[in-house]
Amino acid sequence: MKLLHVDSSVLGENSASRDLSAAIVARLRAEHPGAEVTYRDLAAQTLPHFTPVLAEGHPCVARNAEILDEFLAADTVVIGAPMYNFTIPTQLKAWLDRVLIAGKTFRYTEKGPQGLAGDKRVIIASSRGGIYSEGPAMAVDFQENYLKHVLAFIGVHDPEIVRAEGLNLGVEQRAAALANAHERINGDLRVAA
Repeated sequence: MKLLHVDSSVLGENSASRDLSAAIVARLRAEHPGAEVTYRDLAAQTLPHFTPVLAEGHPCVARNAEILDEFLAADTVVIGAPMYNFTIPTQLKAWLDRVLIAGKTFRYTEKGPQGLAGDKRVIIASSRGGIYSEGPAMAVDFQENYLKHVLAFIGVHDPEIVRAEGLNLGVEQRAAALANAHERINGDLRVAA
């Protein structure tokens, strides 16, 4: 198994999404001891905003190709995705801009776009300060909904989401949300490749 682990939180050790993504990867590695893991920390190694690169030898060309190759080579992708201002961090958006590439992860056909990465398993470690999975705030969830949409666009229609939400609604709520997410990771998270 080739596993790509991507973190995007800027909170370091205080990050709930990093904690969850690390636990998911640990569970997968325990079940698949020979797994080859590639780790990309988007906060530590930030990517510039995606712009056209005209010069063939430009360093961005090689980095963009490396990011796409990591994604294409992976059987399973674990994405640590916190919610910042109702959406994903810009670091994660910059990474996605290098993954959603016409002719590589999707193509246009006479019937519309077709995803080419449907054979991948994607697990999203989602964290958010409020409650967005139900109630009135569902309408402003541009984090998980966006990730599901762009993944479906490239052919990944059923990403698994391990969620901890309401993290800023008090110490007890934070502890309960994290405990529930870890229980899911250690319980019903599918580990078979």
